[in-house]
Amino acid sequence: QVQLVESGGGSVQTGGSLTLSCKISGDTYSRHCMAWFRQAPGKEREGVAAIASEDTIHYDPSVQGRFIISRDNAKNTLYFQMNSLKPEDTAMYYCAADVRPYCSGIWWLKREYNYWGQGTQVTVSS
Repeated sequence: QVQLVESGGGSVQTGGSLTLSCKISGDTYSRHCMAWFRQAPGKEREGVAAIASEDTIHYDPSVQGRFIISRDNAKNTLYFQMNSLKPEDTAMYYCAADVRPYCSGIWWLKREYNYWGQGTQVTVSS
């Protein structure tokens, strides 16, 4: 059974930075496409970044150039470095794992992922 546990959320002011972590256990981490999703109140959960086993990376345009997704296979951990944060980045952030080693062509859709963490809250104040 694959388990994902996020950490690192918090409250920051506009322009600040946060780094989220997602620890994966129960499977060989390096075999999965991994992604970060976020969900703001009253909105759908949306994919914002994904990284495949061969380190192919995808970003949503809303975070391109500000956020960086990375993975440390030795530590079984996925990271999400978030810089230049804006109030519209406020959401619950979730990590997700696909059983496939590659990310699908519709990586931003939650139905493409098999395992989810419990989420960590990010709040950006103006």
